This record gives sequence, C-alpha cells and structure tokens, in this order.
Amino acid sequence: MALRFAIFSICLFFTTMIYGQVQETNPPTYIKTITFKGSQQESQLPIIRLGEPLYLEFDALNGNEEDYYYVIEHFNYDWSPSPLVKSEYLRGFDNQRILNYQNSFNTYQIYSHYSLKIPNQQTKGLLKTGNYIISIWNDEDEMIFSRKFMIYEDAVTVGVNIKRSRDVKFIDEKQSVDIVISNNSFNFNNPMETVKTLIIQNNNLNTAISDVKPQYILGNELTYKYVSETSFWSGNEYLYFENKDVRAANVGVQFIDLQEIYHNYLFTNGIRANRPYTYNPDINGNFVITAVDRDNVSIEADYTMNHFKLQYPILDAGQRLYVYGNFNNYALEPENELRYNEELDVYECAFRMKQGFYNYKYVLVEKNGTLNEGAVSGNFWQTENNYKVLVYYKDLGARYDRLIGVGEGSSVDISN
Repeated sequence: MALRFAIFSICLFFTTMIYGQVQETNPPTYIKTITFKGSQQESQLPIIRLGEPLYLEFDALNGNEEDYYYVIEHFNYDWSPSPLVKSEYLRGFDNQRILNYQNSFNTYQIYSHYSLKIPNQQTKGLLKTGNYIISIWNDEDEMIFSRKFMIYEDAVTVGVNIKRSRDVKFIDEKQSVDIVISNNSFNFNNPMETVKTLIIQNNNLNTAISDVKPQYILGNELTYKYVSETSFWSGNEYLYFENKDVRAANVGVQFIDLQEIYHNYLFTNGIRANRPYTYNPDINGNFVITAVDRDNVSIEADYTMNHFKLQYPILDAGQRLYVYGNFNNYALEPENELRYNEELDVYECAFRMKQGFYNYKYVLVEKNGTLNEGAVSGNFWQTENNYKVLVYYKDLGARYDRLIGVGEGSSVDISN
C-alpha cells in the first residue's frame, strides 16, 4: 500500500509538471460500464453535498476476479495537488480493497461486477469540500483508472440562466450562461481573486469553462453576464439506441447477429450539421443500464458488440473521428475511433457495451488536436443542454479551495 501511494505521488508530480493539472486516467479496454454518482444523481459526474454517500461501480471483463484498491486525493480548484494531508480531509483509511464484487450470471460475456460505497467500514467519510480524484489500482500497483468528483456545501445561492449568444455572429450556434452568486452568510474578501467558477455542459469536464471573473460586484452579489466568456457551442441532441433485449433489434438497432456474443449493428448515421434542427429528447449524453427479464442488471445484463457507422466525407490527413458519450467519460481512445471502410464508404468502429439505453455523438478532432463537437452534429441554439455552475472560494490565508455552492440550469428555458 505504501508503494501504491508513492507511485501515485510520482504520477501526480509528473502529470502536474507536464499538463499543469491532474488528468483522469482512462481504463483499459477490459474495464467497462463505470458508473460513478451520488445517491440522488443520475449523472456520471458526482457533485455531491458534504456528508452524502458516493457510489462507484464497474465491470472487469477479463474474468480474473482480480483484487482492486481505491485511493482518494484532494485537489485545489485548478486540479493542482492540495496542501492538505490525508487526515485533514478523510476520516478513516483509503488504500483499501474493494470488498463487494459478484460474477456475472447467465451471460455470454463473463465479467466481474465491483461496487464501492463511501462512506464504508474503512473509509468513514470525507471532511472537506472541493475537488477530489478516486483512483483504482490492482495488485501489481498499477493504476487501472481514475475519476474526478466534487463535494460542496450550501454556503451561497447560485442562480443560472441560459441565454442565446449575445454575439450576433454566433446567435444561432451558441448558448451563454448568466450567473448570479448571492451570499448572506459571510463577506467575500476580494472576490475578483478569491472566488472562482467552473461551468460544465452536460457533465463533460473536457469542455468546461473555468476561472471566469465576476463582471459586476454589488455588495455580496456577484454577476456574470458576458458576451463570449461564458458561452458554449450549442451542439445538437444526442443520438441514442437501446438494446435491453439482446435477442431482438430495438430502438436504433438495425439488426443483430449472435457470434461469440450478440452483435448489434446500429443504423448508419449521417451529418446533421447541414440539416434543420429537429427536437429529439435525450438524456444529455448519459446512459442507463437496463435489461428485460432480469432481476439484477448489475450481473445479469449481458454485453453486446455494438457497431457504429457514419457517412462522412474523407478526412484530411491528421483529422480523426470518434464516437463518445458519458458511457466512456467522453474519452478519445483508439477503441472508439472510427476507421474508414472503403468497401462500404463509411467510417466505423465496434466495441463492447452493457445492455441499456445510451446517448452518443460523433465528434471530429482537427489536425491541431482541437475538438470540434459540431462538425458532424452541428450547433443549434434550440438544443436542450444541462449546465452546472460550481463556485469555489479561497479566503485570504486559507489553505485550500472550498466548493461553496452549485447551481444548475437547462436551455429548455432559454431566452434572448
């Protein structure tokens, strides 16, 4: 365990030196269906109130029944290492083995399902608000994956309103987030420096906007009504499919084939950027595990090989296409990269997914490495998106960034 912590500290140091902030580690291909949330949440980005429980579940498809361990670390607002020692933010112990796991039952794909709840017998609770990372390790002291989460306190009120872009060049393609932070419990000291915000669209930290300063300060009320600083590309409604019954084609599935496991061939998708906006209800990139005629979907839902196909013009050298969603934490990995099939004249990829209802979208990575989410789907101001605003405060002389409030808004109520 000491070696595991030392390795984590070394990885943390070098990651911080190279990237300026700690990045999440994506899992290997045999780790699937990571669900990470609080007790009252459906999203896969836990933003939970101090004292509420945290749940992490995942499947290991290698059939080895390995032992996995978890480590929890506290971080500053900018994801640099926090100066707090473990005993200051954690009551009990981490570096503990995940004790709860079950093997799959009556499935073509063999897997082990692991579940962790915090607090538990070893880890009694987390004591401070702010940013955290939980990392999962194996017996060989190798980090398998890590996930970010946040714990907040209700010290301020955060009002969130979604507007069409105030920049007329992007009025049809962007949405702007207006924020009002009200505080009656204490006085902000130098809020231009001590108050920081994080704005998240559809629980995707990769596209979040950070460190926007208050535009107006009136007493203990901070207002943000920017033209461009708090605006996001609107995107489009997510595509979706459902395969709760592996024996029959369901929503979004064109046909199935039983090989070593069931294969689901989704309908071929095309470019939506050049088409009019069409309202198509989604769950903002999320997924739900579900299966018919199963009592315990955690271990009885099967895995299928899902085949994605996209009709798209031939890419320029250096460009890449991916399919992603909350099901893989919006990661850009070789497994979910689309390759050109010359015979079918489509871009395609295939990977294993547990039975359920899934949102997904196709995105383009440009030659310079920038992410273009609207290249395939388009950007439409009417798109329904979820926004969360996190407010951090580090008072003069304080040692860490408190997360003092969270606000949420939806573009269903968008206005000019």
